[in-house]
Amino acid sequence: MIIENKGIRRTDFYIPPFDLKTGEIVVIYLFNGQHFYDTEMLLKDIFSGKVKDENVVVRKEVTFVEHFIESKFRRLFYPVTVGEYLKMNADLSSPFVTKIYETKWINEKTKVNTLAGNPRKLLSLYATLSKTKDIIFDVVGQDPIGAENAYGIVKEVVKNGGSAILLDCFEDMKNDCTKYIELQWTK
Repeated sequence: MIIENKGIRRTDFYIPPFDLKTGEIVVIYLFNGQHFYDTEMLLKDIFSGKVKDENVVVRKEVTFVEHFIESKFRRLFYPVTVGEYLKMNADLSSPFVTKIYETKWINEKTKVNTLAGNPRKLLSLYATLSKTKDIIFDVVGQDPIGAENAYGIVKEVVKNGGSAILLDCFEDMKNDCTKYIELQWTK
């Protein structure tokens, strides 16, 4: 067992109990709305072990697929390239590192800030998967095809001994996961 959740209770919501094991994808449906980001970040911190919750036991490190953020100064004067991003954030010996280059127009010198939502998410997903197969992710900033593609990549990793938690605001993956958990409002 990687994560054991006995139920997360906050003043305004409750996440029912579940556990995450190797070979499983747990989808946590957080609903769409202004609360999504703050709730997602809190759960990400709890499930990755950065924030302690008395009802959650994290037995193995799980990594969140971070969103790419670049300072305005850096973006204007010295933008991060795909090659530089991978050198800073990936295990260069992993086969996942070269997968981003399967998109014909992306190369080492492509500026990350010029990538649209789908390839930008794939870049951060591949970088994270190059280091671990146990992840927490979202599909924020992606269109439905990109979200489905990213989910498919994660499914393959999970099938080969990984595990994943998808924090989502749409019900698209409800019937395509090991466990589906829905946030419950308490107010």
